[in-house]
Order: sequence, then C-alpha cells, then structure tokens
Amino acid sequence: MIELVLGGARSGKSRYAEQTALAAEKPLFYVATATVYDDEMRQRVTRHQSDRTSHHQSWTTVEEPLCLADALTPLLARDVCVVVDCLTLWVTNCLLHEDSNRWQAEKLALYSLLENTSTARLIMVTNEVGQGIVPLGELNRRFVDESGWLHQELAQLADKVTLVTAGLPLTLKEESS
Repeated sequence: MIELVLGGARSGKSRYAEQTALAAEKPLFYVATATVYDDEMRQRVTRHQSDRTSHHQSWTTVEEPLCLADALTPLLARDVCVVVDCLTLWVTNCLLHEDSNRWQAEKLALYSLLENTSTARLIMVTNEVGQGIVPLGELNRRFVDESGWLHQELAQLADKVTLVTAGLPLTLKEESS
C-alpha cells in the first residue's frame, strides 16, 4: 500500500506519517532525504530523530538525498513499513544537482518502482507548496511546478492520499485493498 501525505510546514504531517507507520506493526524504515547545510537544518533533523526514538520502536534510518528509487528498491520488496520524509527536499536536491538531467531520471525511476510495489507499506511525506502565490524567480517557480506535478502523479499511483493541517488528517483519497 502506498500513501501520500501532504501538508504545509509544521502541519503535523511527519508526526501523522510516523504514527501511521507504528500502527502498521511491521519493521520500520525511515528514508531521510534532507541534506544538512546549516545549523537550523541540523536542528530540524535532530528533532525528527528525537521524535522517532520517543516512540520506543526501532527505526532503521536510510539517508538518501538523491537516489530515492535506488534506496527504496530493496526495502519495498520486503514486508516492512517505509516512511520517506520528505519528497520536496528530494526535489530540491535533484534540481540543484550539477547534472541538469538528474531530476527527470530520478523521478522516472521512482514512478517505475512505485508502479510495481505490492509487498511493503510506503508512506511518502511531502510539503504542499502550490497553495500560495506564484513565486519570484525561475528556480523557485520550477520547484513549485515540479513539486505539483510530482504530487499529482503520486496521488494517482497512491492507494491513499492524506492532507494534514494543524495536526488533523483529512483523507483525500482511499482505495480499498
């Protein structure tokens, strides 16, 4: 089962994803896409790590800022629960990569993998960035565009889509298994 979890900054989407994963009662994996560039980002990562250890469950963390499909391939073949947090950081990492074709290749690899996923429970966390004004700057607009198109495609592939606002989950899509 694939679930896409969307929400704004500090909406509670990561907490929701982690609680949902815990309820799955499967071995837990956390695929982190963040790249730590400064102290503030380091504090965010540390806070997320602390949140996971407070659940008294064992999470195995995989850090992969670029090759998401490669990191997920061995996990999704198993009966486990995987949380990916977050897709918009992954989009950023790919768009800023020196290889200008990197984003397209990584995105297509992920789509291909997800079309053939059946064993694992996958929960993908992402920031809803398309509800604001059109941003200034070409790169900023491309980020919003690519994130929006990614979300649309993943929502089609997902069995469940949840929007989290103020810590409250709203189910946008749920297909029966």
